[in-house]
Amino acid sequence: MTQPMHSMPAVDQVSDDTLRRLAGYNLKRAFNVIHADLGEVLAPLDLRMLTFSALTLIADNNGLTQTQLAEALAIKRPNLVVIVDELEGRGLILRNPVPNDRRAHALSATLPGRRLRDRALAAVLAHEARILAVLDPQERLALEQALIRIRGTA
Repeated sequence: MTQPMHSMPAVDQVSDDTLRRLAGYNLKRAFNVIHADLGEVLAPLDLRMLTFSALTLIADNNGLTQTQLAEALAIKRPNLVVIVDELEGRGLILRNPVPNDRRAHALSATLPGRRLRDRALAAVLAHEARILAVLDPQERLALEQALIRIRGTA
């Protein structure tokens, strides 16, 4: 026989105090704020965080392969193909066969691609300055150093 259910009053306000003590929770919440704002910044340029990142890496590393780009972005190569196809379709990058390896493609940014990347980078830098304005210079440096150490790429 089942116990009768007792009604419980609804919580007026949810407390996440326990979760706020967890670094991962705070990192994710901060990332959500940054990601949402960045999406609004890049939308007028018809870019997303991932397409901006890919275009920037290609513009900064002329001739890198799709495999190298996938590794740099930490995404699976099949997922990268969609991004590369989009950027190439928009005339922002070129994909050329690598002379010694017909299966590999070297990527390079076109002039319109470099110009769009430059405009997007200026917008992203302004976005970061605005988002991080709540930190003083020492706090910002400490944050950057801590994140680099957590990533393990110091």
